[in-house]
Amino acid sequence: MSDRLARYARTLAGLERKGRRRALLPEGGKDFTSNDFLGLASSPRLKKAVEEAIARGVPVGSGGSRLLRGNHPEHEALEAEAAAFFSTEASLYFGNGFTANLALFSTLPQREDCIFHDALVHASALDGIAQSKAGAKAFAHNDMNALENALTDWRAAGGKGTPWIAVESLYSMDGDLAPVDDLIDLADRFNAFLVVDEAHATGVHGAGGRGVAAHLEGRDNLVSLHTCGKGLGTSGALLGLPKVLADFLVNRARPFIYSTAPSPLMAATVREALRIVSDEPKRREALHALVSLSGDLLKQRLGIEPGPSQIIPVPIGDNARSVRIAERLRAFGYDIRAIRPPTVPEGTARLRLSVTLNVTKEDVSGMVEALGAALDAETGA
Repeated sequence: MSDRLARYARTLAGLERKGRRRALLPEGGKDFTSNDFLGLASSPRLKKAVEEAIARGVPVGSGGSRLLRGNHPEHEALEAEAAAFFSTEASLYFGNGFTANLALFSTLPQREDCIFHDALVHASALDGIAQSKAGAKAFAHNDMNALENALTDWRAAGGKGTPWIAVESLYSMDGDLAPVDDLIDLADRFNAFLVVDEAHATGVHGAGGRGVAAHLEGRDNLVSLHTCGKGLGTSGALLGLPKVLADFLVNRARPFIYSTAPSPLMAATVREALRIVSDEPKRREALHALVSLSGDLLKQRLGIEPGPSQIIPVPIGDNARSVRIAERLRAFGYDIRAIRPPTVPEGTARLRLSVTLNVTKEDVSGMVEALGAALDAETGA
């Protein structure tokens, strides 16, 4: 191997020694790992929506950026319908949530501003923050006292711009919820913007599946992000925000300006996904019933306290051990993945259980028993 390549091989070997090397694994077994919470990815209604869109001439590709020839009527129809669905003044469609967060945080906060972000916020938000001209400060996870103190100290030290508070409504690796009412109170008191990433809540939580912060929409200091590739079963992401901020992004956000527009065919599919969420509340009810059952069984069998969401972390600690347990579970027929640093902090490797409508009550019961057996086998190894 040449010296040019050897340095990369050495890094990979180091990751292997630490139990942190990743590899792409195929789908296999019962789905306890995806974010297809409502089971929409293979929905007959979405498949039919694709067929009908193709039949009426909607193209697969956009052919260019939105500011060139890539702005299709399906994009504009989706944005209008999403704004109405989520009760926002405007909506802007991106190819994925990572790009949306990158565009938002690298563009909207200005040089004299400061972004106060939860320590566990998405990597995409952190990458956007890193590209921002604004300052940045992390605060302890869901700690409102820490956030208030940070805001107060920044102002006292001469901070003159606008604060931005960045959180997830449902944390993707811990499964807990943000205290959005307390957060908006702080945003109002400190004349700040609140950015709520609803990625794992969209379609599942809040009134009508509109997100944990749905009851706060309509304020001019709230920006929300709804990804389409999780609960909505499609792909892309929708930013909900005041129209002036949407226009600012169209004019200044490099990830928006210089990216080929999302597929118009996918925009048409997302429109149908929003209709399904509105038309079929029983999907949410069925999912919450499965989540409740999962929590009850995990507490009875393993002493794991149930959380408030469909994402349930099982703490392991050691990287290699978490991988071994996940491999045992896949051998039992349950697709569960190990989550390791840097996705989670050092020493907090875990299994991430994701409850979706792609499994049954019997599958949940079997998974809990298999998990118990895998943990027992590891303890006895």
